Amino acid sequence: MATPMSRRDLDFLLYEWLDVEALTSRERFAEHSRETFDAVLSLSADIATKVYAPGYKIGDQQEPSMNADGSVTLPPETAAAVHEYRKAGLFAASFDEELGGMQLPTTVTQASNVWFQAANAGASSYSFLTIGNANLLAAYGSPEQIDTWVRPLVEGRCFGTMCLSEPQAGSSLADITTKAVPAGDGTYRVTGTKMWISAGEHDLAENIVHLVLAKAPGGGPGVRGISLFIVPKFLPDGTRNDVALVGLNHKMGQRATTNTLLNFGDGTHSPATESGAVGYLVGEEHRGLSYMFHMMNEARIGVGMLATALGYAGYQASLEYARVRTQGRPVTTKDPSAKPIPIIDHPDVRRMLLAQKAYAEGGLALGLYCSRLVDEADTTTGPDHDRAALLLDVLTPIAKSWPSQWCLAANDLAIQVHGGYGYTREFDVEQLYRDNRLNPIHEGTHGIHGLDLLGRKMIMNDGAGLRLLAETITATVVAGGQAGGAAADYAASLQAILDRLIETTTAAWSDGDPTTALANATAYLEATGHVVVAWLWLAQLLAVGEHTGNFYDGKRAATQYFYRYELPKVGPMLDLVSARDRTTLDLNPDWL
Repeated sequence: MATPMSRRDLDFLLYEWLDVEALTSRERFAEHSRETFDAVLSLSADIATKVYAPGYKIGDQQEPSMNADGSVTLPPETAAAVHEYRKAGLFAASFDEELGGMQLPTTVTQASNVWFQAANAGASSYSFLTIGNANLLAAYGSPEQIDTWVRPLVEGRCFGTMCLSEPQAGSSLADITTKAVPAGDGTYRVTGTKMWISAGEHDLAENIVHLVLAKAPGGGPGVRGISLFIVPKFLPDGTRNDVALVGLNHKMGQRATTNTLLNFGDGTHSPATESGAVGYLVGEEHRGLSYMFHMMNEARIGVGMLATALGYAGYQASLEYARVRTQGRPVTTKDPSAKPIPIIDHPDVRRMLLAQKAYAEGGLALGLYCSRLVDEADTTTGPDHDRAALLLDVLTPIAKSWPSQWCLAANDLAIQVHGGYGYTREFDVEQLYRDNRLNPIHEGTHGIHGLDLLGRKMIMNDGAGLRLLAETITATVVAGGQAGGAAADYAASLQAILDRLIETTTAAWSDGDPTTALANATAYLEATGHVVVAWLWLAQLLAVGEHTGNFYDGKRAATQYFYRYELPKVGPMLDLVSARDRTTLDLNPDWL
């Protein structure tokens, strides 16, 4: 397996572009330096390549199995990988020192975790979910809940999940039926069924802390009735809670992560409670969905990073393959006895590799930029905090959806570069594609995030989010114009399409009818995502400056590709939105 990530690219993005080292001047990160950041990245790369990567195919071929007693058996290679992650203390990377954490910047921890995601997506999900679970409880849990649950999560002794969907209610959380009734002793009794629960059962830790959305009495219909509960597999006294594994879902990819159907309070483990699973209310009743958005938004950026990591791993694999695989001869060669050339010498193979590079490195820049905004919001106050928080809010649906679409396209191209070999299980690229195919669905489909972006993020507070995004992009455009040369040409193209995006947003809502405005919200999301990534490629080009060498020339080539091949795709998508095209609205379902 090729090295799944590029340390050189991470160093460029972190230090030459995002200036993460400057964060050490802030009180929260004052104990750190570039040396500590580099040590974490080196440790992560070492564990990922030596422990996670060797179990990648094994976890796919020997997926978790359910035993007669309701327990789950994982391949030992998956357990060994997660054990090394815990042994290295990486669960604690971003948490406060008072919780036993390292208090590292989110930008650095994301750069650390992308190594594990690229090396073994299925094994990486256990820590990913646990960290998000602990972050939510650290923000909204009571001091007692933090002591009881967060500290073991940070230590990696307990693992965590998020339990939202149900068999009849996937993304439509207003339709959940799981109930929670006060027990009179400060706890609740939770009953219901949750579906698609990643890491819902395993034997990797001493306990599993489920965060469960359920409806408590008196909350009213829809999402207003939803509360959030801690429902652990084992209660603090060691008693088994009434949480039962009903079955495992068998996925197309990411098979090393158990994906479960769970019953809460069905009597399977009735010695714990006679009337439901014991649950502990987080925060206030009927505010559960707002709390859960803390984990959901973190997960959305994380899913985008996972999609990026898988696209990046496919790019690295196909690049290595293209350099050693020989086939064909230059088109100018007349001699049939001439030696075959490496396929990387063929222009169309170079096109596919350059497209992958543009998608994967563009997605990585997007995810790390959003992580830098998290650090800004966490360490500033007043207008600086508000600006970072608002820009992060606007970019979150893009950070989730754009890599999920285009880094999956990169995986498709990686298979194509390999030719027939890419379609076989002997090569990693077919598994990378299957693993990535879930990400356009995970944590909200493109359609949902399109509705969120056009229907909320871009128009809320009288368009404050769109104005801030435009101002931020324009600052880079101005810098590009001042730099001259190719950067100035790209800046002019970006400004023109940004102006069109602003005009299109206004046009989409010109009649105030959400039905027509949002009919092409997915096209709007794709167009805006391309504008944002074009901006980030220009920003990277400016960071390259006058530097020379293969790495920097590669950045220049990828920027050129994105502006010549990808940015022109935006115009037709915006045409659909601004015209308020009714093709899908006027379609009679009987015609399908």
